[in-house]
Amino acid sequence: MTRKLLKVALLQETHRGSRDANLDAIETGLREAAAAGAELVLLQELHNGPYFCQHESVNEFDLAESIPGHSTARIGKLAEEMKLVVVASLFEKRAAGLYHNTAVVFDRSTNIAGKYRKMHIPDDPAFYEKFYFTPGDLGFDPIDTSVGRLGVLVCWDQWYPEAARLMALAGAELLLYPTAIGWDPNDGQAEKDRQRDAWITVQRGHAVANGVPLLSCNRTGFEADPSGVGAGIQFWGSSFVAGPQGEFLGQAGTDGRQLLVVEIDMARSEHVRRIWPFLRDRRIDAYGDLLRRFRD
Repeated sequence: MTRKLLKVALLQETHRGSRDANLDAIETGLREAAAAGAELVLLQELHNGPYFCQHESVNEFDLAESIPGHSTARIGKLAEEMKLVVVASLFEKRAAGLYHNTAVVFDRSTNIAGKYRKMHIPDDPAFYEKFYFTPGDLGFDPIDTSVGRLGVLVCWDQWYPEAARLMALAGAELLLYPTAIGWDPNDGQAEKDRQRDAWITVQRGHAVANGVPLLSCNRTGFEADPSGVGAGIQFWGSSFVAGPQGEFLGQAGTDGRQLLVVEIDMARSEHVRRIWPFLRDRRIDAYGDLLRRFRD
């Protein structure tokens, strides 16, 4: 990459009640980001609707859409109009009975520059994603854009150092995570603090270990469990940008919609990797057991 400074924006949003209302809010955010001089905008995970994975219901598959489709056409048109690189996150209907959690990248154009299908799929109370999403089959391949090579991953992927490393080894210059994560309202404050701190810490670690900046955009606001069984989720926002040493370059609050605009010095990655040459010192001859589930 020859550029030095890159201004990015993270649009931390709440669910507005419908796909079109959410897309209207995204349009407003993209226009604000462009007016602020941003060139790259990251949106939150599954931004078109509620986080429906709190329960298992076949009716929720009606929220899925094709790629390309209605949403990609609208977001792509905005990316072209405002000359933005946009990372979107959609519930993809690939075929009847085959669905993915998919990130889509636009490079200042209506054309899709690339996409990534979420590889790690959780199945936990209030996060029943295995019912809805087939694990990704596109691998850990960065997407080339006019602002650099983007290592796009999605939410649960952010807990896995292997995913970040593979993106970095393939030449990713930025790591980006559209995210939907929050608290169980029944948990005590100490547990809530530990969970949020762990989420932030592990991602900062990926930035450090790979010597690249990292962007993580989370949703915010309370969303009830549609089944009425669970307590719902209070999404904790806290979207942030970290530099290649894990340093905070910007962070949003826990509550409420926020457009976080941050300037990244892209030249620092080269400097950091020279003083901390983790890629040089990797013992690739000794890592074979990483391909095992567990060493019994």
